Amino acid sequence: MPQDSSPRAAIFLRVNGAERALEVEPRRTLLDALRENLGLTGAKPGCEMGNCGACTVLLDGEAIYSCLALAVACQGQAITTIEGLAPGDALDRVQQAFIAHDALQCGFCTPGQVLAMKALLERNPHPDDEEIDRAMSGNLCRCGAYPKIRAAARALALQTP
Repeated sequence: MPQDSSPRAAIFLRVNGAERALEVEPRRTLLDALRENLGLTGAKPGCEMGNCGACTVLLDGEAIYSCLALAVACQGQAITTIEGLAPGDALDRVQQAFIAHDALQCGFCTPGQVLAMKALLERNPHPDDEEIDRAMSGNLCRCGAYPKIRAAARALALQTP
């Protein structure tokens, strides 16, 4: 059996507050590094072209498509996945709002939706409907839970963080 002779790069990623050493091909996406190298499967491979948002993670607090980011380019930045959004068994207030407003169905898109909303609320704690729709437009929900996702965002926008 032939050995893989692809060049590898030793990198350090700060994921969910922990420094992680990896050896990856320079072309490896952040999505693949998270899922395959680190076992963090919350970010989902959907379209793998930056069209669906299922792979959304936070990079220094901004929502990005991890399928379009190279792992080597993310060194020195804080990466937050759904697994690291809240400590221990606690839930983040965005996750709590999704539950309270039944803003999930099959759950495939939910991690990306939650992280996109988290990034929005960090930028603007009190977004209006237009800002909510714009911020969430890059995350597709095949089940059509959009009205409930917006209701969760509206409820959070009325709260004082």
